[in-house]
Amino acid sequence: MSESMVQGANQGMSCTEAPPKPEEAEAEPFTDSSLFAHWGQELSPEGRRVALKQFQYYGYNAYLSDRLPLDRPLPDLRPSGCRNLSFPDSLPEVSIVFIFVNEALSVLLRSIHSAIERTPPHLLKEIILVDDNSSNEELKEKLAEYVDKVNGRKPGFIKVVRHSKQEGLIRSRVSGWRVATAPVVALFDAHVEFNVGWAEPVLTRIKENRKRIISPSFDNIKYDNFEIEEYPLAAQGFDWELWCRYLNPPKAWWKLQNSTAPIRSPALIGCFIVDRQYFQEIGLLDEGMEVYGGENVELGIRVWQCGGSVEVLPCSRIAHIERAHKPYTEDLTAHVRRNALRVAEVWMDEFKSHVYMAWNIPQEDSGVDIGDITARKALRKQLQCKTFRWYLVSVYPEMRMYSDIIAYGVLQNSLKTDLCLDQGPDTENVPIMYICHGMTPQNVYYTSSQQIHVGILSPTVDDDDNRCLVDVNSRPRLIECSYAKAKRMKLHWQFSQGGPIQNRKSKRCLELQENSDLEFGFQLVLQKCSGQHWSITNVLRSLAS
Repeated sequence: MSESMVQGANQGMSCTEAPPKPEEAEAEPFTDSSLFAHWGQELSPEGRRVALKQFQYYGYNAYLSDRLPLDRPLPDLRPSGCRNLSFPDSLPEVSIVFIFVNEALSVLLRSIHSAIERTPPHLLKEIILVDDNSSNEELKEKLAEYVDKVNGRKPGFIKVVRHSKQEGLIRSRVSGWRVATAPVVALFDAHVEFNVGWAEPVLTRIKENRKRIISPSFDNIKYDNFEIEEYPLAAQGFDWELWCRYLNPPKAWWKLQNSTAPIRSPALIGCFIVDRQYFQEIGLLDEGMEVYGGENVELGIRVWQCGGSVEVLPCSRIAHIERAHKPYTEDLTAHVRRNALRVAEVWMDEFKSHVYMAWNIPQEDSGVDIGDITARKALRKQLQCKTFRWYLVSVYPEMRMYSDIIAYGVLQNSLKTDLCLDQGPDTENVPIMYICHGMTPQNVYYTSSQQIHVGILSPTVDDDDNRCLVDVNSRPRLIECSYAKAKRMKLHWQFSQGGPIQNRKSKRCLELQENSDLEFGFQLVLQKCSGQHWSITNVLRSLAS
């Protein structure tokens, strides 16, 4: 597989499950649901109604899962060279931890069954189930029956931990680790299927160096028809909001021309395998985080900065359901944002500004309570960890730095202060004025070189899709910044807080003009300066040129 093939394929990959999208339970004839795009055409109306109701509840096709065998075969998607590798006879045992809340019973049982069937018996010490206070009745009596049946053949093999209140994914993983007794612990979601030969490469790498944290290579179990979709080999990283993302393997890996070689990875997507004692020494997961999100990025950064390493193994493959929506939390984004700020404040030194900028919130008095981080700062000091700058240079050089940003936030005009500059529809390159909401399309960044970036910050250097405000034939346009610079377009703007925004070359000002045909009554124009003033939310340093 060529590097360019992976680049193309990775653009369509998502390591975080999609944000929630509403589904209409009583819609007729249910064709508006993504569940039925590739599956279920032959179902009766009643069957569709039941399937859709379960889909809303679980975020995947539990109706179909209940009708699939627990021991269904998976395609062996390992690179061909993996089948020829040999491993030491003596490898450490592993405890596999599954965490869940209101998982479909058939999906959970298939996860357990595939782990038992596809892990050599002498290497699998136990399975630990952490139920984070599920309300689903199936996960009580029926699950207990299954556990009793397995433990009847092998006493104590499956252990169940049940939380009396919902703790969230992060603290649930730590609950499972506390019960584990094998030298190595694998912490997994309970909607996965293990592929053949997954364990030996992982345990070999950890036996060689206990300070390695390992991720398998992931494939996708499609949420609608449960078919296995092969994902290209990838490292795991994150953007400045600290959402995880897949990355192309580093150039050093490609130069090896060995598709079985471990892939050095800046961070973790979520499921990982770790030496049990080393996990404690390095500080487990940050239990001050809430619910979900950012803990995997924090762990990756911490391990690297504090003397360990993270890698993805091509020869260890796990299939994972990417839900269509997450059913178990109202506002996932608020939790991810809070957790991201904890990471920034403890680990990211002067680069913490990038996280605040990406989330479009002020660095002082952010209004976000991130909890007490005293213990995490003390951990960093105790472990004598390196700086985040070292991490960016040595581990994640693909990450794009934005040290030239001097102001950021939403951009408002004095003529109509309830409207904000907005990137407009994705398919167009025309900025608009829109009711202020402060989310990503309204993120504006002003740089020391007098460029105005609108929208998301490109996380990596090879994703050069930052869009700059440009004067194109006296019209405001959003053009990819490096292209505009290469073509010597008019992309430099003089701006000071509470003053005009004036193009340095054309001398025209960015202003509002009334237009009753538009939804909010105003359009952006470039014209002779008439004295309209602009302000941006957060100023880091003087905007004077």
